[in-house]
Amino acid sequence: MSGGEQKPKRYYVGVDVGTGSVRAALVDQSGVLLAFADHPIEKWEPQFNHHEQSSEDIWAACCVVTKKVVQGIDLNQIRGLGFDATCSLVVLDKEFHPLPVNHEGDSRRNVIMWLDHRAVSQVNRINETKHSILQYVGGVMSVEMQAPKLLWLKENLRETCWDKAGHFFDLPDFLSWKATGVTARSLCSLVCKWTYSAEKGWDDSFWKMVGLEDFVADNYSKIGNQVLPPGASLGNGLTPEAARDLGLLPGIAVAASLIDAHAGGLGVIGADVRGHGLVCEGQPVTSRLAVICGTSSCHMGISKDPIFVPGVWGPYFSAMVPGFWLNEGGQSVTGKLIDHMVQGHAAFPELQAKATARCQSVYAYLNSHLDLIKKAQPVGFLTVDLHVWPDFHGNRSPLADLTLKGMVTGLTLSQDLDDLAILYLATVQAIALGTRFIKEAMEAAGHSISTLFLCGGLSKNPLFVQMHADITGMPVVLSQEVESVLVGAAILGACASGDFASVQVCWGRWIA
Repeated sequence: MSGGEQKPKRYYVGVDVGTGSVRAALVDQSGVLLAFADHPIEKWEPQFNHHEQSSEDIWAACCVVTKKVVQGIDLNQIRGLGFDATCSLVVLDKEFHPLPVNHEGDSRRNVIMWLDHRAVSQVNRINETKHSILQYVGGVMSVEMQAPKLLWLKENLRETCWDKAGHFFDLPDFLSWKATGVTARSLCSLVCKWTYSAEKGWDDSFWKMVGLEDFVADNYSKIGNQVLPPGASLGNGLTPEAARDLGLLPGIAVAASLIDAHAGGLGVIGADVRGHGLVCEGQPVTSRLAVICGTSSCHMGISKDPIFVPGVWGPYFSAMVPGFWLNEGGQSVTGKLIDHMVQGHAAFPELQAKATARCQSVYAYLNSHLDLIKKAQPVGFLTVDLHVWPDFHGNRSPLADLTLKGMVTGLTLSQDLDDLAILYLATVQAIALGTRFIKEAMEAAGHSISTLFLCGGLSKNPLFVQMHADITGMPVVLSQEVESVLVGAAILGACASGDFASVQVCWGRWIA
């Protein structure tokens, strides 16, 4: 690492809190990922469509993975720390202790997860107001956003939670507060999930109209009245207590955070594609659609001017890339849907046994099995008689209809491994068709998209990538660094440290 008159290396840590695990990476000043660690986090489902987590459990997992990735590194060379996380709702009392978000009164479970759909009646009432703010979420607010969840807490857990609450955080903002003691919120979280406007701030009339006038009365202190752009440095950096927890030094720069999908978008959408003959090489960054595909799929497109797309969230100003408007399409629980279809099939035990015998994942085995049974035709034609409608958890975009359900048509009485493989293929195709549906809605509204940039867990599956290319008819770019979400989080830390003047400067040096 050292040699001659070389300057000491500089490092940045990115921490990504997903739906089922926390991951961390150590990235050097050139954007190279040097170390990686992950750790599972607990989830509870006390009843159907209620999904909860523990902020203390999540923080403990952050500490485990951060300590692992910095082992053997001179801590004085670590310059910045960036967090991203799912857009889940964290509830704390006035002394910052967890409060229960459940009827059982279990205060350990103080996080309503992003995919929680308990607030259906609340979101329906919010949408019935037809408030002008709804035009910035595609015309219809999602049950996965924070306003309906807050209203549910007020109406259902008044005494045990609502009346005692001192702070409601989006999970990425909870993490940056935990690290620095600063309650400032990220513009990303507040604009994308809380109805905040980068230009106008909070809209008092909205909160009064939906029955949450409490926030207006206390000047929004419980949900955030200090807002910073992603990558801005928070306070005096890491507190001594957080530094001990994480295995880092006090005072290291900590960045205002991003939602996990937005960190992935940040980590891929600015990639340098020169020399690959891609159509987007001579086109602006606004011609790219970043698809972050993990437990869910998020479709991030940016524009110089605001574009309103029915059924697609946004336009959000500077919520992901400074100076650009963001539209965010999405498909709920895509990765989870593939698991659900495969694991629920009668032939799954046989698949597991055969994959284990070959030391393969079940999906690598299924991909090779599809190649085996496709005969002379392209693999996509195996599903000519079998079709999946993938909205098992409602449609996020562009139909924005949470009441929709999933469907499979073309089933036979056969339940062998061939059938499982073809059902898996049909599910992957359905998700790719959903991406095409979202892309076409964005183009109809004014976006001009020529290339898909994929990242996230599902982008590591060659079949998933190929079906997206085939079904959209567009080239697909994969980052050389497969952990794009973690690179996005590390970019935040690098910006907060002052070593890079902006996100765009970091792109120029890091993303190839």
